[in-house]
Amino acid sequence: MKLSFGRSLLKVLRVQKKISKRIAKAVETTRSKPKRSTSRPAKPILVETTAFGSNPGRLLMKSFVPTTGLPKNPALVVLLHGCGQTPESLDVAAGFSKLAKERGFVLLYPQQKRANNPQNCFNWFRPSAVARDRGEVRSIKQMVGHICERHRIDRSRIFVAGLSAGGAMTGALVANYPSLFAGAAIIAGMPFGSARDTMSALRAMKSGATPPPGGWGRPIAEISPEAKTWPAITIWQGMEDRVVKPVNALACVAQWLEVQGIAENSGSLKEKPWGRLQSWKVSGKLKVALYSVSNMGHGLPIKKRKSVTALRSGDPYVIQVEISAPAEMMRLWGLSRLRT
Repeated sequence: MKLSFGRSLLKVLRVQKKISKRIAKAVETTRSKPKRSTSRPAKPILVETTAFGSNPGRLLMKSFVPTTGLPKNPALVVLLHGCGQTPESLDVAAGFSKLAKERGFVLLYPQQKRANNPQNCFNWFRPSAVARDRGEVRSIKQMVGHICERHRIDRSRIFVAGLSAGGAMTGALVANYPSLFAGAAIIAGMPFGSARDTMSALRAMKSGATPPPGGWGRPIAEISPEAKTWPAITIWQGMEDRVVKPVNALACVAQWLEVQGIAENSGSLKEKPWGRLQSWKVSGKLKVALYSVSNMGHGLPIKKRKSVTALRSGDPYVIQVEISAPAEMMRLWGLSRLRT
């Protein structure tokens, strides 16, 4: 009985093995057949520029210039991606190139290389990367200079925004070159001077950055002691952010208020359907604003799409909520739609 059962089991196993081989062969044949494409491959929207300066930070430069409707002296928007992102993923998910077409401005996307940072993060926590005219901040400044000359940019309308590590690098750029920018947006970022290496950066992100001796304004005052005026700074923070603790947004606010000599208690607070808006103005002009977005984690907020069939963003750090950061930036920066 046992022998008969053993032979039967052996037969079953042999049959299964034959069937498995046939299935594998069929799958391999299907894979080897080239699929016919009825559509032409899409041209890349962002164009890379290889020669723009000495590039001490060893970054990549990508840009988007609308082919039609561009004013004689257009504005420039500089966008800095976050860790794990690329300019392409951020642009497709947030629609900045579409806004550039509609509103007639030029887009500049600096891009990190994995050779510089394994997670594709801008090195905002390395002093050598964010010191004036050194490292990554100098590379980005060179990109701005190059694109300004090539496309006759209106130098009074250069704006910068960044997400996560890109947000922290946005703060570093404004700290180093305040006169270069007319407006800035720090999204889920960190205060300038809050870390000196990878470990201190991770601790600050998770637990909240510790104020340096002399207060948050001191690191900026030390690097730009001659600065008299500063661009308007908006700070965006998801209240459910588990990557960058929301207390860091408060530190960013304290930093930019302190460096401009603005009292914290002089601001206004408004409750909004999407969360809370705190703003500080001087002589009627916005200087600092904090957008605290409810029910949002770590990312860039965009407005929820009305269509129930709308596809979700392919970028997990672009999050659909009740407010659009890109649209709000366009409004604050005066980048209105072109007349047709």
